[in-house]
Amino acid sequence: MKKTTLKITGMTCASCVNILTRALTRVEGVKSASINYSTEKGLVEFNEQKTNEEQLIKAVKSKGYGAEIFTSEDTKKEHTFREREIKKLRHKVILSALLSLPALIIGMLFMMESPFFLGYELPGAKYLLFLLTTPVQFYIGKTFYQGTWSALKDKTANMDSLIAIGTSAAYFYSVYVIFFSEGFQYFEVSAVLITLVLLGKYLEAVAKGKTSQAISKLMKVSAKMATVIRNKKEIKIPVEAVQVNDLIIVKPGEKIPVDGVIAEGYSAIDESLVTGESIPAEKKKGDHVIGSTINKQGSFIFKATKVGKETTLAKIVKLIEEAQMKKAPIQRFADQISAYFVPAVILIAVVTFITWFSIFNAELSFSIIAAVAVLVIACPCALGLATPTAIMVGTGKGALRGILIKGGDALEAAHKIKYVILDKTGTITKGKPEVTEIVSKSKVSEQALLQISASIENKSEHPLAEAIVNKAKEKNLKLLKVTGFKAVIGHGVEAKISGRNYAIGNIKLMDRNKIDFSTIQNELQQLENEGKTVMVAAEGKQILGLIAVADQIKEDSPQAMGILKRMGVVPYMITGDNQRTAAAIAKQAGIEHFFAEVLPEDKVNHVKTLQKKGAVAMVGDGINDAPAIAQADIGISMGSGTDVAMETGNIVLMRNSLVDVARAIKLSKMTMSKIRQNMFWALVYNVLGIPIAAGVLYPVTGWLLNPIIAGGAMALSSVSVVINTLLLRGKKL
Repeated sequence: MKKTTLKITGMTCASCVNILTRALTRVEGVKSASINYSTEKGLVEFNEQKTNEEQLIKAVKSKGYGAEIFTSEDTKKEHTFREREIKKLRHKVILSALLSLPALIIGMLFMMESPFFLGYELPGAKYLLFLLTTPVQFYIGKTFYQGTWSALKDKTANMDSLIAIGTSAAYFYSVYVIFFSEGFQYFEVSAVLITLVLLGKYLEAVAKGKTSQAISKLMKVSAKMATVIRNKKEIKIPVEAVQVNDLIIVKPGEKIPVDGVIAEGYSAIDESLVTGESIPAEKKKGDHVIGSTINKQGSFIFKATKVGKETTLAKIVKLIEEAQMKKAPIQRFADQISAYFVPAVILIAVVTFITWFSIFNAELSFSIIAAVAVLVIACPCALGLATPTAIMVGTGKGALRGILIKGGDALEAAHKIKYVILDKTGTITKGKPEVTEIVSKSKVSEQALLQISASIENKSEHPLAEAIVNKAKEKNLKLLKVTGFKAVIGHGVEAKISGRNYAIGNIKLMDRNKIDFSTIQNELQQLENEGKTVMVAAEGKQILGLIAVADQIKEDSPQAMGILKRMGVVPYMITGDNQRTAAAIAKQAGIEHFFAEVLPEDKVNHVKTLQKKGAVAMVGDGINDAPAIAQADIGISMGSGTDVAMETGNIVLMRNSLVDVARAIKLSKMTMSKIRQNMFWALVYNVLGIPIAAGVLYPVTGWLLNPIIAGGAMALSSVSVVINTLLLRGKKL
């Protein structure tokens, strides 16, 4: 399956999203299509054997919309494109206003039929109105007719249908009045309505541009030039020309052009752009550096490992873009309403006209105006904007704090979390265990015990094994030749040295090999009570000794647990350590509940057990916790920009800080609150507005809603939804 992003033009409301989604999903081979009205993009997943990008573009264009392939390189052009669209809209609004305002003044003040007539009728006023408003109706308002035609081809209706039908009714009735009959014309009503709708679209476009500022900020700060060493000379080249394995010099204050590994020198680097961490990170030879972060102190040379769209920054931008196109489940509710809403409004407008004209015997002009007001005030733009704008701001706000949320579905699900399961190693702890004690219980010296253990553990990839090997290297011990190495998952390792059988691991491994460990029971228990992981080494059936390893908890782990508890979220620790060690570490971190002695494959079962009580988030390093992360309602990966972390889980925490787990949940709650506010007011606006526009208050108050006021209110509702969403940017996480 392949994913592609389409840049779509011509959308006017949520109904357009429904039309395009149906059109794309009907293409053979398309698995899914997600259209975002706010970003004007579509993410399509399809089978390359059955269809291609050309067919997808053809499907979009068949509905009257524009489409082209959107690539990561186009992201840099996005701001320019949006500015161009805003400029085009601004020119249309100005032209429309220059024609509509004189028409409004003439129609309201200088026509005898008007209630605001000033006593002087402008000669040929009605023909002048016709000349002023016709360009507005058919040139400036052409987009509404095009949208209506697109919807008709799909046997549905959209916002354009409401505007086109409403303004056409007012316009053509006025043409009939001035050329073939007598009565009050409504040319200025149709012209001003189109102007107000376009003004609303313009303000909406400006506001929507601000919702995607996170991506703009990331793109603006990317490095432009790089100083590379080629043929033993330093040359400056555009960052796009940097190649993998290039040696690059970075001086104090400069931006690091691409991702790489330091080959010479050391420095402190401001990585806040990617991780959200304000304190510069110390870097030395062999450490990874991230493109577009800022070198604060020393000069260094590094080797480029990732360039172009493979860099961490490029992947983050792509991840955010895809996230903003993935719908939250709550958006489906808005889409379903929009699908039935427009046809229902047209029906209500028809009923309104028939009721006033046929039942209450109102004048034709009165009945038309009531129907037009219903059509105009009921446009579902605000409803269509309620969710996607909030998702854009929420995911963008998270990204700028080093919290990458992979879509509206993840952002919505996170606010329901009741339990958080945290892997111990590398999540609650620093993930860099160190040997603290070596205890010999045989004739073998502590140094020999370490040498044997390190020789065998050198074949293992476990963090505890790495700690033992590092200790041996510190003491300059020569590693022995090992044969028959075997990893016993969840227990330890077995191997041969000089034909002798050795086993290094936990008590379970000793039990498995029927080795008596009663002589070391007390010392083992004491070390475990101190929160240390103890490995027992045995030769054959004889215990050689103990090696204790400690992995310190992160400084902010207790703080994070406190925040989660105050939010009503219950933290659980999960570890392969035994009960005593697990209890000691859990106590240090401020965790009351934990699962100990858990084999990697059993982590999934513990997630399933907790899910019976409520929504569960699984937090791990994104590598060995992948099955449990996939099983959880929300998977959270810890990892400073690692590829595996970005590919695993629904949320990636770039700073490796557990406090960000709480921040991610808080961000979800804040975003969902904004979505509910937006949807509530959008629905209330329509529920209250339609009856008033239909004239239910007229028999009591004698007041009928003018379509111009209805048009202004409709435009204002859409803009207010976006502005309300933008307030989220100022909220503290």
